[in-house]
Parts: sequence; C-alpha cells; structure tokens
Amino acid sequence: MANWLARGVDSWFGDKPFADGGTVTDGRFSVGLLKRQREATDVDVRFNARFRLPNIEEQTYLFLGRDDPRDVIADKPARLSRQERLLARENAERRFFAGIGRSFTDTLDFRLGFRGGLKLYAQGRYKTQWEIGEEGLVEFRQTLFWSQADRVGSTTAFSYEHLLSPVLATRWLNSATVTQATRKFEWSSLLGVYRSFGGQRLLSLEALVSGLQGSGVPTTDYGLQTRWEQPVYRDWLLGGLVVGHFWPRQDAQTERRGAWAAGASLLMKF
Repeated sequence: MANWLARGVDSWFGDKPFADGGTVTDGRFSVGLLKRQREATDVDVRFNARFRLPNIEEQTYLFLGRDDPRDVIADKPARLSRQERLLARENAERRFFAGIGRSFTDTLDFRLGFRGGLKLYAQGRYKTQWEIGEEGLVEFRQTLFWSQADRVGSTTAFSYEHLLSPVLATRWLNSATVTQATRKFEWSSLLGVYRSFGGQRLLSLEALVSGLQGSGVPTTDYGLQTRWEQPVYRDWLLGGLVVGHFWPRQDAQTERRGAWAAGASLLMKF
C-alpha cells in the first residue's frame, strides 16, 4: 500500500519511472495494547513512512503517518513518548499527518506538514553525533518548530550510548520541550541497560523520569520497566512484551501512588 501510494503521488510531478530511484524507507506499522493500573486500557495504532520520489529533487521527500501530533511536531524522541512509558492516550489524540521535507546536509533537515484538520506546522532539525573512544557515542538534536496551538517551540535531545561488551550496552537519553504558548519546560530522562541475544532479540531494563515546570512537584512520573523484543515472523515482524511499575503525581494536591503497567505490541518494518 505504501509503495502504491508513493507511485501515485510521484506521477503527479512528472513522467520519470518510480523505479528510477523511488523508495519507501523508515516504514513502521505497529499495533499495541497497554494498560496502566487505574487507567483505561489503550489500543495504540501507529504508522510512519518516508517516501523518496524520483520526480522530485533528490534531497526532497514526502512523509506520512498516524501518531500523537504533539510528539511528531515537537520531535520528541520515540523512546520517551507517552506510549513507550505505558501511558494511555485517547484515540482522538492520535491524528494522521503528512508533509514535505528537504535535507540540506546530513545534519540539517526542514519539514512543512499538516496534521488532522489540515492544521499546518513547520519544523527545522539539527542533528549531529560524536564518537567517544571506541565504545561511546554522543548524539545531540535541536528542533525548532511552529504550530497554531504551540506557536514557536523548541525541543532539545541529548543521548550517550556506551558499549560494555559485544552484547551489552547502556544508554542515557534526555529531552526537554518548551513552547511560546505555555512557556514551561516539559522534560523526560531515561537510563537503560540493553542485552542482545542475537537475531534482533533484545532484553532491556529502563529507569524513566519526567517532569513539568510549575507543576509543584519535582517529578510528575518516574518508574522502572523491562522489555523483551524478538522477531515473530522472519526479520520484519517483531513482537514485544513490557512490564513496569510507576509512581505518578501530577501536582502538589495529588497523592503519589504506585501503579503497575503492562503492554504487548507487534511491529512491522518495511
């Protein structure tokens, strides 16, 4: 379906065959079921893909998906999204989005898109990384964005990965977002240990913490979760199970109470 859509859109811009450089990359279609104690069960369906069309210039591409528009527009790291932290979302909070992007260098990228309701947004991203010795990798990402709801906003993301052995690694990931509309920082941090068993089988243990400036509490949520991922059909259909325990507190008037959480997912990559 994604290839059919890419061929159709490409034909709008010229007569060059799609086979001459046309591709669909970064394709991900996932279905997940998650439940956190004292919250509603959430069925999460997400789709993302990137289209390189030969009748458009080489550095220009189209993108299409269905996801949380807040995370898409702010360019929040996927591992720190509400779904990855086992927090339920209403279906109304997920929207289709699409747009056009252009990569000027390997580090600089601009996008102009719209989400459900034809609401426009713009995004510019700078991304770079450095190797620290033979085992360490630092990545920095700065995104500026504009939307009708948030007006001007910014997301800063920083991560450090360290290889402890050929099958064991650690990662420290941080993200902070501020917008002109709220003028308050929303931040998240993750510290994880990952053990590979080969063949895309991965066991992880992650500590997560998040907060909101002006909420009246140092952190609005923190907890631990463990995840197992492995292929269930060849190498492009992956299954995952996750169990976690969290201690949320939205503000100073709310009591902090522990909550168990669990989830299962299927991910198709194309």
